[in-house]
Amino acid sequence: MRYLIKISYDGTGFIGWQKQKRGRSVQSVMENALAEFCGKPTSLVAAGRTDTGVHALAQYAHFEYEGRMNLNQILLAFRRWLPDDVKVLQIWQVSDALSARYQAYERQYLYILSKDRDPFNRQYSGYIPHLKVSLKPMQDAAERLLGKHNFSSFGRLNPEVPNHFCEIYELSITETEDSFRFMVRADRFLHNMVRRIVGTLVNIAHFDLPPNTIDRLLADECPRQNLVTTAPSEGLYLIGVKYPAELLDGRDTLKFDETRRGKHGL
Repeated sequence: MRYLIKISYDGTGFIGWQKQKRGRSVQSVMENALAEFCGKPTSLVAAGRTDTGVHALAQYAHFEYEGRMNLNQILLAFRRWLPDDVKVLQIWQVSDALSARYQAYERQYLYILSKDRDPFNRQYSGYIPHLKVSLKPMQDAAERLLGKHNFSSFGRLNPEVPNHFCEIYELSITETEDSFRFMVRADRFLHNMVRRIVGTLVNIAHFDLPPNTIDRLLADECPRQNLVTTAPSEGLYLIGVKYPAELLDGRDTLKFDETRRGKHGL
């Protein structure tokens, strides 16, 4: 049977989502936990791969499980075997037609850019020193990124991804006393795309460039751009993924906060 889970994690101690030959990845930690209560190696397929240091409030992944535990017991098993920097928030029993990766039709990220660095925000927000950052120039330039474009200039070069067209539905920027917050929602993202968008908007504000600078960067369709820099990974959060309603509506589901160890414990 196939299960979909919603996961949150602090990316500070990870080399990213994807397991690699060396380093601690979210995927490997999750699959180790699965192996403990499934009794055999079990793979996870995620909605997307996050990089080193990137956090998630709502990552999604699916896996296969044929054991006898119910949803409540599976959630409790994850709690037992996962470290403190990863948590499974919700679980669904779904059909084999649902792929966490391929059926996701929208993803949303938050980027937090601090105005100053201190010991308490250094792992949970980005900071770009020596640049003059202001809100209005970034907002004006961000509007030019809305819609469907070839985002080759804003994605890290990857020959394995031939399609560079993405549609951005929302790119809003707000300012607080101590940070700028970028909310980006799109059908898909290229590698490093959100962080490269943030870095570019910061450069446009710093150098007092016109908003239509974005048009030229898009038209160039080349990832090697002097103005396109990658903002630090610590400020990036995956906060949402959407799936077609017909794949989830009516499906058995349980949230972590609804678990009752005394009634359905392991």
